[in-house]
Amino acid sequence: SKVVHLRSLPSDVTDNEVIQLGLSYGHVTNVLMLKGKNQAFLEMEDEEIANQMVSSSGLNPPTIRQRIIYVQFSNHKELKTDSSPNQLKTQAILQAMQKREGGPNHVLRAVIENMLYPITLDVLHTIFSKFGVILKIITFTKSSQFQALIQMADALQSQTAKLSLDGQNIYNGCCTLRIEYSKLSALNVKFNNDKSRDYTRNDLPTGEPTSILGTGNALHSMLGGVYGDVNRVKIMYQKKSNALVQMNDNNQAQNVIRFLDGVKLYDRPLQITLSRHNQVQMPREGQEMAKLTQDYTNSPLHRFKKPGSKNFQNIFAPSEVLHLSNIPPETTEEFLREKFEEFGGVVGFKFFVKDRRMALIQMSSLEEAIICLVTLHNLKLGESNHLRVSFSKGHI
Repeated sequence: SKVVHLRSLPSDVTDNEVIQLGLSYGHVTNVLMLKGKNQAFLEMEDEEIANQMVSSSGLNPPTIRQRIIYVQFSNHKELKTDSSPNQLKTQAILQAMQKREGGPNHVLRAVIENMLYPITLDVLHTIFSKFGVILKIITFTKSSQFQALIQMADALQSQTAKLSLDGQNIYNGCCTLRIEYSKLSALNVKFNNDKSRDYTRNDLPTGEPTSILGTGNALHSMLGGVYGDVNRVKIMYQKKSNALVQMNDNNQAQNVIRFLDGVKLYDRPLQITLSRHNQVQMPREGQEMAKLTQDYTNSPLHRFKKPGSKNFQNIFAPSEVLHLSNIPPETTEEFLREKFEEFGGVVGFKFFVKDRRMALIQMSSLEEAIICLVTLHNLKLGESNHLRVSFSKGHI
C-alpha cells in the first residue's frame, strides 16, 4: 500500500508537523488527520516511497517534538477524504508545503532593529505562521544586525506577512521588524539547527561535528591559509578540543590571536593564547599520539614564504564575505554556489569584472563563512587549479 499509518502523535500535533514528517521521505498526495486518536494517515506518491518510509522508520524512528512516532502500512489502498472545512484546510497546507521550489516574492528578508532580547527560530516561526505556511528560515548576523530569510508557501502569503509585520515590535518597545522582499526565489537549507530550518524536511543533519577542532588539517587550512604559515599542529591527546599550533614566527602568531580569538566555530568561541612551549615536538613513530601531530613545514599551501608578498597586505578579520581566487575560466557561478551551499546559505556572489579568476561570495552568517573557508580552501577545480579562499573586506 502507498498509505502509511502514523501512531502516537502529540495530542496537539499540527497539520504542518505531520505533513513535514511525510515530506522528509518523499512526495505526499493526501493526508487524513485523526487528532482525537493521536493518529494520521499519509498517502505517498507511490508504494516505493511508502515502503522506504516504513522500513527507514523501523531502523530510525521519526520524532515530533522529541516524541517517537510509529509508522506502519495501512490497510487502505488509497485515502478517501471528505470536503469538511478541516479537511480542506489540511489539503491547502499540503499543497502549499509541496511548493519547495519557491518563486518570485516567496522569500522575505527581516532585519531586527533595537534587539534587546534574543530572537529564535521558534519566535520567528510563531509570528510569521499567522499569515501562512512557513517552509524554511535562515538566520544570520550582517553588519552587526540580526537578520532572517523566511520562505513562505506563496507570494500572497509573504505579501500579507510583509504588510502586517513591517515596522511592528516583536516585544514591547523593542525588536522592531523591518521587512522587504529578498531577491532569492527559494532558500537552500542544509542543516536543521538553531540558525536554520527546513520545515518540510526533518531528516537534515544539525551540521555539528564531534569536535570543534576536527583534524589538524582543518585547523591548518583556516590558520595557515589566512593569517600565517603553520609549521606544526598537535591535537592534545587527553583533551582533543585543545591544540598547540606552531606558526612560522611571532608576528603571525599574534595575527592569529588578534583575528581569531573569540570567534565562534560550531557555536563555541575559539580561545587562543600564547603557549609556554616554544615549539611543537614531533612524537616518535609508532606512538599512540603520533597521528595527532602533523608537520606542515614544507606545505605547498604556505602563502607567506616570500618576503614582501602581497598576501601580507590582504589579511582581514573574519567576515561573511569570502574572497575566492585561482578559479579556472570554465568554472561557473552555479558550480561554486552549489559547493558553498553544502555548508550554509549563499546570499550573494559576483565575479570580478576585470579578472574572472577571482570572485566574492557572501554566506548567511560568519560561522558558515568560517566553515566554508576551513572546508573548501584548496578545493581542486582543475588539473592545475586549487581554489584559494580567504576573508574579504569587500561587499557584494
